[in-house]
Amino acid sequence: MEGENKTFSADFTLLGIFSHTPIHIFLFSLVLGIFTVALLGNTLMVLLIYLDTQLYTPMYFLLSQLSLMDLMLICTTVPKMAYGYLSGRKSISVAGCEAQIFFYVSLLGAECFLLSVMAYDRYVAICYPLRYPHLMSQKICRLMAASSWILGSLDGIVDVGATLSFSYCGSREIAQFFCDVPALLSLSCTDTSKFETLVFICCLLMLFLPLSLIIISYARVIVTVICMSSGEGRQKAFTTCISHLVVVGMYYGAAMFIYMRPTSNRSPTQDKMVSAFYTILTPMLNPLIYSLRNKDVARAFRKVIRKGKSGG
Repeated sequence: MEGENKTFSADFTLLGIFSHTPIHIFLFSLVLGIFTVALLGNTLMVLLIYLDTQLYTPMYFLLSQLSLMDLMLICTTVPKMAYGYLSGRKSISVAGCEAQIFFYVSLLGAECFLLSVMAYDRYVAICYPLRYPHLMSQKICRLMAASSWILGSLDGIVDVGATLSFSYCGSREIAQFFCDVPALLSLSCTDTSKFETLVFICCLLMLFLPLSLIIISYARVIVTVICMSSGEGRQKAFTTCISHLVVVGMYYGAAMFIYMRPTSNRSPTQDKMVSAFYTILTPMLNPLIYSLRNKDVARAFRKVIRKGKSGG
């Protein structure tokens, strides 16, 4: 009973990833720069897709959902980390910690499912172009996107419920810059072996099933693209697919590294580096990867700029 009271009353301490040495001050400034670019880039993508009616297609709707998820993901971790570093107040309440876990896990899970939906969208668009308006209607597209959010949230609820049930009767220092499930497991004095098995099974379902769908979809897409007679159509299809596959590789590679390893084989330094990659760097790269060579997005951006100038 005493352990339970301690679990709910005492705060955790986030050790973070930066000290106040010159090199770490530079790295912290770099992270703030990346955060700013990610914030502006993803916000811009959501606004462009919302404002330009020519981008009201399933592909761009799904892309706007990915940008929204990335926007929420980076805002879940970086502001708290920056506040702790600048103020020296590294503590986080149990409620705050569980809120971070819920949003973090939910958004990662939702992105996992959304990437498979995006792969299916490209598969139908390229392999069955005549049936595309029927197979990826607005209703079906929105239903798939909503399902991604709901399934991700269910995973977040399970993880929050489990971590709340554990007792933390030893050190309450989290060797991370945010509250993460693996980091909390290492602090618990409760037997977490069953929960670790459950997490492993959930990862198999949430990572490998969508990844299998992505691989199958793009295998069919590649075969179809190779058989295309139009060189311009082949190049456009490859550009779109390669952008998506780069994002899939970054996301799934990092997620598997973090969540598919047993607690005994974990290194706090490695976990921090990989977590920083896919919670800070990936949200910045996604809008750049999808928009850099995308003529539709570039056209929409120029259109909004022209409207702004004419309105001014």
